[in-house]
Amino acid sequence: MLRLWKWYQNCLATHPVKTQVVSSGFIWGVGDIAAQTVTHSFAKRHHLQIHGEDRELQINWRRVATTSLFGLGFVGPVGHFWYEGLDRVIRSRLKLRPNSFRFVGAKVAVDGLIFGPLDLLVFFTYMGFSTGKNAAQVKEDVKRDFLPALVLEGGVWPIVQVANFRFIPVRYQLLYVNFFCLLDSCFLSWVEQQEDAPWKQWFKSFLSSEKRKGQGG
Repeated sequence: MLRLWKWYQNCLATHPVKTQVVSSGFIWGVGDIAAQTVTHSFAKRHHLQIHGEDRELQINWRRVATTSLFGLGFVGPVGHFWYEGLDRVIRSRLKLRPNSFRFVGAKVAVDGLIFGPLDLLVFFTYMGFSTGKNAAQVKEDVKRDFLPALVLEGGVWPIVQVANFRFIPVRYQLLYVNFFCLLDSCFLSWVEQQEDAPWKQWFKSFLSSEKRKGQGG
């Protein structure tokens, strides 16, 4: 393990962007395999109760490849420059002391307000088009999936990022995030595969009622 870590450090020092891209693609692919396994487990349990049949897990490798490409093409390169740039801007523009409460709080706030929603928007849009859906269908999928995922992630990622921005050196921050993305990619893939699940309908009905109240006021 120590040898693997030293090898990674060497790769990161020599080819930082390529290393972040490849590691992100690998982690998001593994996360999607985990998501398919979890989804199959729930479906199998439900299926057994109804039909009493057993079906083996069939990994959709095309979907794994598609999700890996998201890590390769977006999370890796964008994440690398995002964390480098965010640290530089907060230091130079706001003149905050590194690792101070205000410094960490500012980074968490900016990351949550900009990168978090952007990441979700790009993920659901990309996954929709990659499955052959048209623009109207993708728009409906984003409307269905974006808010539930944003709300659920909003309770977790700020805590993750407080530790990240407080204790992890900038050059390793994307790696740290990618370890949690192993779970996050699993979660997002699961959310995307749930389609019109009842818990998503609750968010939609809640928004609709709030909109009607606003119009009524």
